Parts: sequence; C-alpha cells; structure tokens
Amino acid sequence: MNRIVIKVGSNVLTRSDGKLDVTRMSALVDQIAWLRKQEIEVILVSSGAVACGRRELKVDHSLDSVEQRQLYSALGQVKLIGLYYDLFREFHIHVGQVLTMKENFQPGEQYENQRACMKVMLENSVLPIVNENDTVSVTELMFTDNDELSGLIAQMMEADTLILLSNIDGVYTGHPDDPKSEIIRSVAPGTDLSQYIKAEKSAFGRGGMHSKYTTAAKVSQDGIRVIIANGERENILIDLIEHPEDTPHTVFLPKEEEPAY
Repeated sequence: MNRIVIKVGSNVLTRSDGKLDVTRMSALVDQIAWLRKQEIEVILVSSGAVACGRRELKVDHSLDSVEQRQLYSALGQVKLIGLYYDLFREFHIHVGQVLTMKENFQPGEQYENQRACMKVMLENSVLPIVNENDTVSVTELMFTDNDELSGLIAQMMEADTLILLSNIDGVYTGHPDDPKSEIIRSVAPGTDLSQYIKAEKSAFGRGGMHSKYTTAAKVSQDGIRVIIANGERENILIDLIEHPEDTPHTVFLPKEEEPAY
C-alpha cells in the first residue's frame, strides 16, 4: 500500500452519549502517524463535525433539519479540525482541511482544482483531512454520506486502498450479534452480497452497512481494494497492515487481485 484513504465514521468518533470520543480519536491519530512512518500516504475522511457542534451549543428555539446541520457543522468543524491539529502536531505532522461538495466531483475545473490541491498537499507531506461542506450543502446536493465521499476521493486520488472504519468488524452472513453469523472475510469482484445487507442507518451518522457495501462494490470495480473494519478495535489500522489474516474485517478485492487467505 502506497496511498490509503481512511474514512472514520461518526459512530467511531462518538461515545454512546453522542459526545466526541477524544481518546479513540487520539488512538487513530497515533496509528495514522505509524502508517506515515511506513512511507504510506494517508488521506483522512472524517465525520464528526455535527456531533461536535451539537455539544457546543444549546439552542432554546426550534430549528429545521437544514438549519441544524448548518449550525452544528459550522461550530463542530472548527472544533474537530482543531483537535486533529493538536493531536497530529505531537508527531510533527502538518494537516490541511478540505471541505467539499458533491458538485466538485463533476468533470471540470473544480474537480481538477480539488485533485491538484490534495496532490500538492501529499507531495509536501501534508495530511489532507476531508469532510463534506455541510454549511452550504442542501439535501439534493449532499453526498449520501461520507462513505460515498471517501470512495470518490479514493478514485480521484488513485488510492491503492480505501479503509472504511465502522463500529462492527465487517459484513456478516447474518446479524453481527447472532452467534451463528460469520464474517465474510473476502469478497471477489462482482459478488452480490445484497442478501446480507440491511438498509439500516448508523446511530450518529447518515450511513450504515448498506452504504459501505455500495461504496465498496463500486470502488473495487475501479481497481481499488476496499476494507471494512471496526474502528473501535485497538490498533485496527496497524493490525490490518501487519496481521491481516488475524484481524477481523471484510475486504473487497479489485478485479486483478486474488484472495490472500
């Protein structure tokens, strides 16, 4: 792996009460710093802005869903990127913020400018931290969720691997809590897993396993390996690199790659 896009979902970054889990966020930063020491380029797609903002301000009047998202994301994105800045600074890693919208991925000048921006960041050892610009996006122009955004980033930046960190280990043959369910370790190109996927959304985010499966199936067809893994597991990113055969996860293989285990 030379270039990895890592997507961290809201359920990974937040505690059960909805507050940001700074301890887990710090642990993920430690692991990303380790990846960079292995000369792996990393692009981080991070959720969590709305969750941050919701805990920053108590509003005493009603807001509609768009107003809430705009207000809380504007407040929360500042806090989120500030925390990343402080945590990565301990490793002398510079970070840069990229806020984007779905229309920026249409062919044209905006797409090329966005790609050029992240390219020059990587060339100068700056870690791009990407999120949707929720302050100006409205419903019809929004990404489905950050799973979709991370897939588009992986394709645009020609990543080798996309890692989608969730709060479960991967795709199961049944409900993850059912002892009879087994994790599907490897998915060959073109395999249909829709019978195992439930259209449920995560507790704090807009996505769910259906979204991750849709993104993984599409991106793997473009020659990029996609891994779904549990971001709540200790040292998950390091273990995926060093001990993949012993680490629970689901990998969607690109067309040219054969199963390794």
